[in-house]
Amino acid sequence: MRLRWSGGVLLSVAAAYYVYTPLPSAVSEPWKLILLDALFRSFIHAGDAAQALGVCHSVHMLNSVVSRLEVIEPWSSPTVRVTDSALGGVPARVFQPVGGGAKLRRGVLYFHGGGWALGSGRMRSYDLLCRRMAEELDTVVVSVDYRLAPDSVFPDQYHDALAASRAFLSPEVLQRFGVNPARVGVSGDSSGGNLAAAVAQRVHTCKLTHMHTHTHKHTHTLTFFFWPQISADDSMSVKFSIQALIYPVLQALDLNTPSYQQNHNVPILHRHLMARFWLIYLGADPSLLPHLLSSPSSLLHPSISPSIRSHLNWTSLLAAKHQKHYRPVGMETGSREVTGIVPGLVDVRAAPLLAEQGILGRTPRAYVMTCEFDVLRDDGLMYARRLQDAGVTVTSVHYDDGFHGCMVFSFWPFLSSVGQRSLDNYIQWLDDNL
Repeated sequence: MRLRWSGGVLLSVAAAYYVYTPLPSAVSEPWKLILLDALFRSFIHAGDAAQALGVCHSVHMLNSVVSRLEVIEPWSSPTVRVTDSALGGVPARVFQPVGGGAKLRRGVLYFHGGGWALGSGRMRSYDLLCRRMAEELDTVVVSVDYRLAPDSVFPDQYHDALAASRAFLSPEVLQRFGVNPARVGVSGDSSGGNLAAAVAQRVHTCKLTHMHTHTHKHTHTLTFFFWPQISADDSMSVKFSIQALIYPVLQALDLNTPSYQQNHNVPILHRHLMARFWLIYLGADPSLLPHLLSSPSSLLHPSISPSIRSHLNWTSLLAAKHQKHYRPVGMETGSREVTGIVPGLVDVRAAPLLAEQGILGRTPRAYVMTCEFDVLRDDGLMYARRLQDAGVTVTSVHYDDGFHGCMVFSFWPFLSSVGQRSLDNYIQWLDDNL
């Protein structure tokens, strides 16, 4: 009996140790976040174990769990008709308000988050999000199911986002859905915010610039890609009128910005996990993880142009209250130059924050949401600042008690307070600006 009691106590202590994560006192509803993080970490550890045993890739394991727990079939209500379709050959879920006669409605193209590797627009949380947008805004919302890593890697996700965007903006599709061509927006959260920003950028010419890097034994060529995107296509008469980016991930050259330093171990997106997602997305060797985390050593390499460095110079782009007491992290001894090995790190299609000012200046007015306790906070803040400097009208909304992913956790059973506030604000902005 005593042995059982002792064993129970030990198991309880072990479970409490696993579940409990020290959190900043100012974060919204910390115990809800702790429990959510424990659940997420348990799935990640199970996935890692499955991969170590040779059963499957860890991401496949995670997505299998997501599919069983979260993915739902389309169901319509008296106010919103929901169907599964495709845009430009890319699977998508369409939310169309019911009624309204022949009037033209607004339209929103939405890209879900998940590190370019997890999730689906058919998940319950995204289904509820898009359903609410369609209902409250009387707007046609299309949630895109782009291909996922590791089966598809960059630039496949970008190409899917671009194909869906081109199809949605075509006169034929706009007419079919009854969407006003002058009132079409693009939006997304996290990695979906990355895709939304990438397809919204307007690039004038297709230019390749080659620069050389030298690592230990090899010479690599860095290729900076600037591809014509939606707004450069003269055959397209319709462009996005707004871009709404929710805690977007926008670069991986510096994973030691103040927000990465401050929130490196804050749920639900830890610093090392974001670095893993980047390597999976870019089809890179997982062994490069320590070298990616040692950035901004890559920024200090002679191959990186001064203009790109300036695009990531948070000492000038961030307000003092966000810089806090943090300082730039210097090059670590023996760190390898990863940009030559992973050229996607300096490709604007993967890292929209690296775009030139002239490109940013042609993007539509923007909504950029950031959260204090999120490693991606400074990506969004720097992008908002660079857009403003380029002459774009920007609404930058920051939540001092927010954490990564909070908006999609605004529904039952999590019911995040800051998530609900952020969702209300997001929908209100769309209503006022689209």
